[in-house]
Amino acid sequence: MSSAIKNILQQSRVIPVVVIDRIEDAVPLATALVNGGLNVLEITLRTPVAIDAIKAMKQALPNSIVGSGTVIDAATLQASLDAGVDFIVSPGTNSELLEAAKQNSAPLLPGAATPSEVMNLLHHGFDTMKFFPAAAAGGVNMLKSIGGPLPQVTFCPTGGISLANANEYLALPNVACVGGTWMLDKELIKAQDWDGITQLAKQASQL
Repeated sequence: MSSAIKNILQQSRVIPVVVIDRIEDAVPLATALVNGGLNVLEITLRTPVAIDAIKAMKQALPNSIVGSGTVIDAATLQASLDAGVDFIVSPGTNSELLEAAKQNSAPLLPGAATPSEVMNLLHHGFDTMKFFPAAAAGGVNMLKSIGGPLPQVTFCPTGGISLANANEYLALPNVACVGGTWMLDKELIKAQDWDGITQLAKQASQL
């Protein structure tokens, strides 16, 4: 499982964390991000249309890598797998989620924010994790500190990452990529300015 998720994270240095409010935005928004060079997308399960959005993106962009985020239990994990996701992201972890991921051999990126949580995930066979909420949990300095005693762990920090500070995270040896929302300008999405989104995605993909 860890090798599968690690391979996915190596496909892109920046992963957009996407919230879809309107199903009609799903495919054009995903297309704009992919056209800008961001081929790995995390779609959060925070809205009623999220699962349908994932299905639409997978059908329209079969060569892109689409994952689900905000997966918090066996039910949301199963719904994600039924939608055909390529990977699954959780903000944290619990025993139910870890067991469901193992049973389904699902490529899970489990969330952790402390050394104890990191050690627990290592115990369960996960060496690739989401560091969340990155900025609130200590940011670059925390990742440096965790990397000392636990250098075998690879992270995708998410939460408080921006164009201005992304390179600080990406310079760390234990960071494979970062997750962020800065290329998902709400006003551009509301206006359906997909060219504008593509330009922001290009900026991010060049990090």
